[in-house]
Amino acid sequence: MQRRRLGKSGLEVSALGLGCMAMTALYGPVDQEEAIATIREALDAGADFLDTADAYADGKNEELVGRALADGYRKKAVIATKFGNVRTPEGKPAANGRPDYVIEACNASLARLGVETIDLYYQHRVDASVPIEETVGAMKRLVEQGKVRYLGLSEAGPKTIRRAAAVHPIAALQTEYSLWCRVVEGEILATCRELGIGLVPYSPLGRGMLTGAIKSLADLGEKDRRRDHPRFQEGNIESNAALVRPLLEMADAKGCKPAQLAIAWLLAQGEDMVPIPGTKRRTHLRENLAALDIKLSADEAATLSGAIDATKVKGTRYPAGQIPLLGI
Repeated sequence: MQRRRLGKSGLEVSALGLGCMAMTALYGPVDQEEAIATIREALDAGADFLDTADAYADGKNEELVGRALADGYRKKAVIATKFGNVRTPEGKPAANGRPDYVIEACNASLARLGVETIDLYYQHRVDASVPIEETVGAMKRLVEQGKVRYLGLSEAGPKTIRRAAAVHPIAALQTEYSLWCRVVEGEILATCRELGIGLVPYSPLGRGMLTGAIKSLADLGEKDRRRDHPRFQEGNIESNAALVRPLLEMADAKGCKPAQLAIAWLLAQGEDMVPIPGTKRRTHLRENLAALDIKLSADEAATLSGAIDATKVKGTRYPAGQIPLLGI
């Protein structure tokens, strides 16, 4: 298994991680035994970087990961989880970065995961009502207590990243990044590289759009959460599917799957990139891991970058209520 270091932190992980979010109901039916088998096969293959969060299925995702880590699998894993992505009593998206809540959330995650230490602990969404220095200060205390090894941020803006890093080293920024979502290119990525922070791209397959399997709303189940996302709604989804055609054509020419090429493109963007494609099936896991064998030249990566114009993607990447929590 290829290895990469997240920035200058010293945290070394597999070059490709495993996003566990969809292993609890989100994108349709879930087979938990298959999900656990998928996690364990990833770990046996050396793909040790597991990503979850307390917000996924109200903690049930962490519990599932915890079950997968039994029988000696904990020692094979680098566990990343997150806190602070919450809902108001009315059910609206919100963030919580209060220091006391940070401690409370960490203790709850440790219990659900069944571990003594979280390897990488992210603030899932930045709480604009709490100075980032106070939130990261509480996270720092968790490191000092041995409950957490490394700290991360998710969907944070450049100013927040700088202020956070002044309190305690930040190992990684997790944010959406793929061929059809390039928001990090520019100041965010430049800030991370200046400060020695690794980038963990989530949704590297564009929530499935870059697999070539989604062409219309009919390709999504009735309870699939993507139906709430503007990019997958009728009128947008067909246009967006057409935008990724160059990826499908290049993948066909290279004799690989579009998803594998999309992952290879991300890996080619720098040694500080560790994508975390999500899957709940072993078959897809094997396909994703095979992307590590695909080598793109600088010219091929540039050609693919230019072939898909992310500025023409229709619809925001999250529903309207979640947009204010991004890039703070």
